[in-house]
Amino acid sequence: MTFQDIFKSSFLENIGSISAFDMALALFLAFGLGMFIFLVYKRTFSGVMYSSSFGVTLVALTMISTVVILAVTSNVVLSLGMVGALSIVRFRTAIKEPLDIAYLFWSIAVGIVLAAGMIPLAVAGSLAVGIVLLVFVNRKPHLNPYIVVLSCTGHESEQKAVAFLKNKVKRCVVKSKTAQKGQVELNLEIRMKEDNTDFVNELADMEGINSAVLVSFNGEYMG
Repeated sequence: MTFQDIFKSSFLENIGSISAFDMALALFLAFGLGMFIFLVYKRTFSGVMYSSSFGVTLVALTMISTVVILAVTSNVVLSLGMVGALSIVRFRTAIKEPLDIAYLFWSIAVGIVLAAGMIPLAVAGSLAVGIVLLVFVNRKPHLNPYIVVLSCTGHESEQKAVAFLKNKVKRCVVKSKTAQKGQVELNLEIRMKEDNTDFVNELADMEGINSAVLVSFNGEYMG
């Protein structure tokens, strides 16, 4: 093997398989669409604690997907090896919000579509998904479920409190009830008619009511 044969290896021959312009354009568009996904995520976040690192992950994931698919589309043999390599990858991080899964798949899909050269589809698809998320996630807060925790002195005050709530809110359902001597505790799920919580103050001032607590509830957490 001569010195010239070393530079004729198949490894070095792949250097020019993708032009510098194509790489720069794909990565630039991936960064731009990744930032758009990040901004939509930041605008629609409704969890307990906002994580900026997850937003940065969305941008990085879009660019990484683009790089991987660019390499796969340039070499058929490499694509087969990439499938085998990625099949052993396992993610152990728990997803706390179901909507986060949609953002992860969105980032990966945009990277794949961009690397495939379907730029109009990547841009139009991202705009459509972003608009849908902004419209349906950012709904009015009074449509969300709330939990009212009541502490009453007896059966009579309990009935008055429940009747008052049913008159003030759109929906009122008893979720749990704890009865002790001289005290009754109720957990009620409500849907408010409007974004006004003054009825909680009126409820707490009623005779026989020791305390009234209003808690936001989405099925996964309270707070």
